[in-house]
Amino acid sequence: MQRLFALSLVLTLVCLAPGARAAEGKVIKVFPQYVDKEGRHTLAPSLFARDAYQALMRKDPSARGGMRVAVQWKAKTTDWPGLRLKIEMRGVKGNAMHTVTLEKPAVKNGWLSNWAEVRLTGRDYADFGEMVAWRASLWDGPRELSAQQSYLWSGVPASIK
Repeated sequence: MQRLFALSLVLTLVCLAPGARAAEGKVIKVFPQYVDKEGRHTLAPSLFARDAYQALMRKDPSARGGMRVAVQWKAKTTDWPGLRLKIEMRGVKGNAMHTVTLEKPAVKNGWLSNWAEVRLTGRDYADFGEMVAWRASLWDGPRELSAQQSYLWSGVPASIK
């Protein structure tokens, strides 16, 4: 009788354990890309066309209309309404460096992973200048679940006076 009780207690705890786990999430990929004045980051649906168009945009700043940061992410056992993506970008214009932070609710739109994008366009992009570093993070309420950053993020100060 005691073995049956102990076995049922262990099985109950094992079944309840997945519900007690902390939220899990991961930023998988981050693609900062330029967009033209019409909002396009590519002219054709192929990786080669996208990369060629991005090379042209890097060479010709007058053709740019803004920036697009596409983020692939995934999350498990989380509070979906409280989940959000935070993109921080450091830019240089003239001799001034500044940080821009963009946030977006993380909406589940895929089965295994999800994609989201944020854009910096118009007057905000014109004031931003050239991007030198970026950081993308996934947040569940006040807790950071995961982040990816560019190589220069930790080596570039938030602002230069």
